Amino acid sequence: MSPGRLSLALPRIAAMGDTARAILWMLASGVLFILLNGTLRLLAQQLDPFLTGFLRYSFGVLVMLPFIWRAGWAAYRPAAIGGQLWRGAVHTSGLLLWFIAVPHVPLADMTALGFTTPLFIMLGAVFFLKEAMVPARWLAALIGFCGVLVVVSPNLSGGAGPYSLIMLASSPLFAASFLITKALTRRDAPHVIVVWQSLTVALFSLPFALPNWEWPSPGQWAAFAFCGAIGTAGHICLTRAFKLADMSVTQPIKFLELVWASLFGLAIWGDVPGTATWIGGLIIFASTSWIARREARRAKPA
Repeated sequence: MSPGRLSLALPRIAAMGDTARAILWMLASGVLFILLNGTLRLLAQQLDPFLTGFLRYSFGVLVMLPFIWRAGWAAYRPAAIGGQLWRGAVHTSGLLLWFIAVPHVPLADMTALGFTTPLFIMLGAVFFLKEAMVPARWLAALIGFCGVLVVVSPNLSGGAGPYSLIMLASSPLFAASFLITKALTRRDAPHVIVVWQSLTVALFSLPFALPNWEWPSPGQWAAFAFCGAIGTAGHICLTRAFKLADMSVTQPIKFLELVWASLFGLAIWGDVPGTATWIGGLIIFASTSWIARREARRAKPA
């Protein structure tokens, strides 16, 4: 986008309602997380998975150090340290399971299994955060999930065996972590939450990384720096989305990640999307577009 077009687009984005901006932040986080997960999968196949997880979040801290230095530590002090520690512990639990499975589960299967997390989040948002159970949001989520099933059902080989179940077990833990994040946004800014996530996850995952420690190659160090940057950016986008709108609004948008994963696989591994991918992608796109337009109209004052 040219500077002239960008200058015209920025006021329009600023004029959007909170729900529309939350959807845009969620879209951005999805692209970043697909890039992150694909890179981490490659690294976890080369190094110990727990070491990979530790270094990913350690570089997340390093990426934020210049910002902390410039603003001062006081700007990153949380309102309550207990919530940040709980979030870090729960997220680390999910990551340990995820990293055990990730070297053995294909990227498409990994993305599809991750789509159970939005359903856990929507349930938790209703029961624990007391968000309204809006039927249209659930309908969009279920239609999007059906689109996911259309895409992955012809390609699920079952070769991952028990590792698919281990990755599936990480979904409710990630959902719990994101629900805690939503609660934390009521007291802390997104950049504070993201910094403390990286700090706590790095701390809690260190004991699991030490037994099989090995020094990465220069290329692997560069890949970890890349993961730290895009992972931090992705979590900032995600946290901003959670701050602006109900979690049940943003979750159907996550299903578009399957489209990004297909494009990533085409660009990196030359995986050409099949007919099922295109049909399922259209279903996903239709459901997310519909809920985005509906929520945008719903947010407008009468």
